[in-house]
Amino acid sequence: MTSIAEKFVEVSTQKSFDLSHRGIINHNIGKYDSAVERGLSRLINLEHAKKKSHLIKWKVMENLDKILPEFEANFQKRGGKVLWANTIEEAQKEILNIITKANAKSVIKSKSMVTEEIHLNEFLESHQISSLESDLGEYIVQLLGQKPYHIVTPAMHLSKENIADLFHEKFGTPKDATPEQLTMKARELLRDKYLSADVGISGANFLIADTGSIAITENEGNARLTTTFPKIHIAIVGIEKLVPSIADLDLFWPMLSTHGTGQNLTVYNTILSGPKQAGETDGPEEMYVILLDNGRTDLLAQKEQRQGLYCIRCGACLNGCPIYKNIGGHAYDTTYSGPIGSIITPHLSGMKEFKHLSYASSLCGKCTEVCPVKIDIHKMLLFNRRDAVNEQLTTKTERWGWFFWKKGMLKRSYMDKFGGKFKNTILRKFFSKTWGEKRVLPEVAQKSFSSEWKENHPS
Repeated sequence: MTSIAEKFVEVSTQKSFDLSHRGIINHNIGKYDSAVERGLSRLINLEHAKKKSHLIKWKVMENLDKILPEFEANFQKRGGKVLWANTIEEAQKEILNIITKANAKSVIKSKSMVTEEIHLNEFLESHQISSLESDLGEYIVQLLGQKPYHIVTPAMHLSKENIADLFHEKFGTPKDATPEQLTMKARELLRDKYLSADVGISGANFLIADTGSIAITENEGNARLTTTFPKIHIAIVGIEKLVPSIADLDLFWPMLSTHGTGQNLTVYNTILSGPKQAGETDGPEEMYVILLDNGRTDLLAQKEQRQGLYCIRCGACLNGCPIYKNIGGHAYDTTYSGPIGSIITPHLSGMKEFKHLSYASSLCGKCTEVCPVKIDIHKMLLFNRRDAVNEQLTTKTERWGWFFWKKGMLKRSYMDKFGGKFKNTILRKFFSKTWGEKRVLPEVAQKSFSSEWKENHPS
């Protein structure tokens, strides 16, 4: 049976040499890079803003046990209900209980990475409950039967021609339909679903402790419709999404939008503080917030790596990563791809199965450079590698290989004893496969530097 790591190597090798795929993602990321550069230039003191956002998230993580109950109490004051889920299964069970109790049959869903994390669409489908994505990118990948490709842009791997072909096949639209025409077709298809859906499900970009609210950031307006029209609204949010005060959005909203899409502010920014109140005309009759752990407290316990929980899911590190630009999002086979996914997934889903992601990096540091909350991502990758070794999750061959390498490197006479011919034979025999069939192994010089020096500088 192929392991997750072996599958990653296989798929990433294939994608690396798929020039069409690389062309599409590099074109799309290039457009984002240009927009983000313009957006960041409008911030007066970017470094100060990053340091401040880092400090706020540090404060939250150090006091999570106090701030979470504060959010819960304030949200419940306005009639909202808070449910706690330690695992994916618990979150699925809570959602199913709410839907079953309401005798609901259909769900409309706005973009949410946490719902992807708990495999919500597949779970609901297995219980004969239809779940429809309302975000255009999510809707497109749902039609294709795929997972989101990117944290911010789910359909980044598709060209406009790919999407036009998909809509032609599914809905009979012209093959040469423009992006505007395709968007209008999607809007036409989705509008009725908002009115007929029994339950609306969303995520949240931020949980606001002092007001007991959730904040949702979007560009399409679909989240507002999803959270407003159905009688029941369920928000599923990771416990790390907290900010202490509503005043903190003054910092986090612009940082999220500029680093994610280059906008000063996204088009729709919504704050929801519970179900519809007396005298209000809009909003659901019931509102639930499900607080998901699913390994987050395990990561919180790692003092050196808990920075991974500071992430605000802007996607900047994915767009900056040379590995992501070559292999794309689907190669990772995880909910959270790219550099941030590589540091948190081993803790959320298991170091044994996902340690390989921390090695899928050039350690160039671009991810750390672009992070709006100053997560030291490339250092976290090294910490994960260290933990994998300390937990003896490496292969016996790898351990023996490093043992002999260390022996040789610590004693010059060992290095000089074996000539270049022997060393090159060892490289070809044991490392040619891991080096990759598309790369040529380096040739070790026949004589070491110290041997050359002694020959040319006799004492």
